[in-house]
Amino acid sequence: MATPALTGFETNNKFQIKNSLGQQIFFAAEENDCCTRNFCGNMRPFDMKIVNTFGQEIMSLYRPLRCAGCCCPCCLQEIEVMAPPGQPIGYVIQTWHPCLPKFTVQNEKREPVLKIGGPCCVCGCGDVDFQVTNLDESETVGKITKQWTGLLKEAFTGADNFGIQFPLDLDVKVKAVLLAATFLIDFLFFEKSG
Repeated sequence: MATPALTGFETNNKFQIKNSLGQQIFFAAEENDCCTRNFCGNMRPFDMKIVNTFGQEIMSLYRPLRCAGCCCPCCLQEIEVMAPPGQPIGYVIQTWHPCLPKFTVQNEKREPVLKIGGPCCVCGCGDVDFQVTNLDESETVGKITKQWTGLLKEAFTGADNFGIQFPLDLDVKVKAVLLAATFLIDFLFFEKSG
C-alpha cells in the first residue's frame, strides 16, 4: 500500500492480493486525484480497479464520498462492487451502531446476504478480527483479519496485511464483495495519512 513519504502527500494506494499459498493473483489500485486524497483523508471517494496477473481488469469498486460521523446515521459508508466492470454484483453498507463497526453485505439486488462485525477497539498490538456472520448473527461463516505485522512496520509504514477466511462453497460474487469489504475496513480504520 502506498503511503505518504518524505513529502507528506498521500499517494494512491496499491494492493497485492494473494492466495493462501502467498502467490499474487490480483493487483488493485486506487484511482482519484491529489486534492481528494490529501483533503478528504480516509473518507475520500475512490474508484479501484482490480486486475489479474495478465493486466486484465476483472472487477472494479466504487466508494462515494461520505462524511465521517459515527453519531449520524446519515453518513454511513458504502462500497459498490462491479464484475465485470460496470455490472454491479454487490454492496457493502455500514450499519449504524454507537460503539461497534458493523456492515451488511448485500447482493446485486441490494438484499442482505451476510453481516460483518468488528471489535469496539480496532487498535492495539495484535490481530484485529471482523467476524463474518449469517444475517441473524448466530453463526460465524468467516472473518476478515487485520494482521499484526510488528511494532516497527505498524508504526513507520502504511503497509497493512489482511486475511480473509470464508467457506470454499460460498458464492463467488459474495467472495468478491467480502474482498471489497476488506478495502472499506482498511480505509475506515487503518488508513494512515500524512
